[in-house]
Amino acid sequence: MLSSPLYLLRDNPLLFVAFVLAVIVAITFHEFSHAAAGTLQGDDTAKSQGRLTLNPLSHLDPLGSIFLIVGGFGWGRPTPYNPARLRNQRVGTVLVALAGPTSNFLLAIASAVALRVALSAGSDASSFTVNLLLIFIQFNVLLGIFNLLPIPPLDGSRLLTVFLPPSRHGIVDFLDRYGIFLLLGLLILAPGLLTPFVAELVRAILGLVGLPY
Repeated sequence: MLSSPLYLLRDNPLLFVAFVLAVIVAITFHEFSHAAAGTLQGDDTAKSQGRLTLNPLSHLDPLGSIFLIVGGFGWGRPTPYNPARLRNQRVGTVLVALAGPTSNFLLAIASAVALRVALSAGSDASSFTVNLLLIFIQFNVLLGIFNLLPIPPLDGSRLLTVFLPPSRHGIVDFLDRYGIFLLLGLLILAPGLLTPFVAELVRAILGLVGLPY
């Protein structure tokens, strides 16, 4: 995740374009899904701030996008929500938190189906379309799994406040204070930590549509 995607620009510019497209689509759907889940639960915070849209400009953070493309690690604009406005704060918080990663896994599955169709229609395995879909699958799986880590500001951290008993909320307070440093340390010291999980889920998704990995 920390290796620079810029090597693609040097070695294969079309793959770099495919990566940029995957970043734009994955982050846009991720943040839109948070906004949609919050709105459906009765919280119009995201909607009132113009986030209930599939316009990438509403969801991409300029600096975060640059960091992601140049350094392999970045972020989108966090989608705001107000737990107090949710119809059911406990269930609603879980749904809002899971909406983003779930959208990425669904995009990965949809891309795998499109890949199966493209290959069945005779597309060359080295074609831009095939490589674009493969990158879509891999990046969406990575983004989905990464955001499930229970470390602020990632989506998984919201689940801690729901499932941990009140006596353990000191853990949440600690992570709120130091989570960003833990996350950066994880990315720097163990950049390949999620690679086996990503590979297995990609394998499972491709197998689901009848494709070898």
